[in-house]
Amino acid sequence: MSVTTRPAAAAEAVPAAGPRRRWRRGGALSPPWLFAAPALFVYAVVVLYPSIAGVLYAFTDWSGIGGEMSFVGLANFRAMLDDEQALGSIANTLLLTVAILVVQNGVGLLLALGVHARIKSKALLRVIFFAPVVVSPVMIAFLWKYIYNPAPDAGLNGLLAVFGLPGRDWLGDPSLALWSIAGMVIWQNAGYSMVIFLAGLEGVPAELHEAAMIDGAGPFQRFRYVTWPLLAPALTINLMLSTIGGLKLFDQVFAATNGGPGYATETLSTVLYKQAFVYGDFGYSTAVALVLALFVAAVSFVQISYLRSREVAQ
Repeated sequence: MSVTTRPAAAAEAVPAAGPRRRWRRGGALSPPWLFAAPALFVYAVVVLYPSIAGVLYAFTDWSGIGGEMSFVGLANFRAMLDDEQALGSIANTLLLTVAILVVQNGVGLLLALGVHARIKSKALLRVIFFAPVVVSPVMIAFLWKYIYNPAPDAGLNGLLAVFGLPGRDWLGDPSLALWSIAGMVIWQNAGYSMVIFLAGLEGVPAELHEAAMIDGAGPFQRFRYVTWPLLAPALTINLMLSTIGGLKLFDQVFAATNGGPGYATETLSTVLYKQAFVYGDFGYSTAVALVLALFVAAVSFVQISYLRSREVAQ
């Protein structure tokens, strides 16, 4: 009996796969890192370096012109505690955030429920309600400045005059200006919340509603026990986005009132802008920016932790 053997030359021609595989997986210049390196470099230059530099400048008296500066420790942060404008801006920022958080998501949910119903014009209504979201916030501010015109026969005051109601100076009255800005922000972004809630509603299985109807549940009961628990992920996203947007609100405030009248509509974002580009105190402005960033991060962390635990519980 003859045994067929593999020629030695053929065996030598087969390359060893082990070393090549180890080269692909290991080494500092493996292909995945080569592809990611340009993006990581741009991210480090555009994001990481300015962020780290801003933290360092918060402890200096840098004026923004030239490189001369000295270390002042916590002096900028102590100055914030004595600055009525900064303290007032913190209160205004929190009030705006709470108003936007509650009203915007409430209106967005109602709009989502309305356009989710079986009506022929729901596609057109979705476009109309979402349209303000794509407009520049500055343009929205100028539009609402006309609506809030203090003249008795213009804008909102003209509409009130039709019903015999007195007009108001919506942006000039310190007791109304902050809520007037909240109204324009909610008007613009309610459609964004609507779209997110609508996506959640589309994901609710129809079989659950049919089963609840068979069991005798009414519309409110079906919403309370079927729809609302399944909207938890959409609610989490909306609450996070509206909270962060309210805490860093700048465009509409700056274009509509520039923080006035007085300090009635100042936010942390407008304060740090003025300190940097109006008064030239970049050290103090970066301290305000650092406080704002830490505050947003802390609130977002607490909020996402609670909302995620709520989703798991439901």
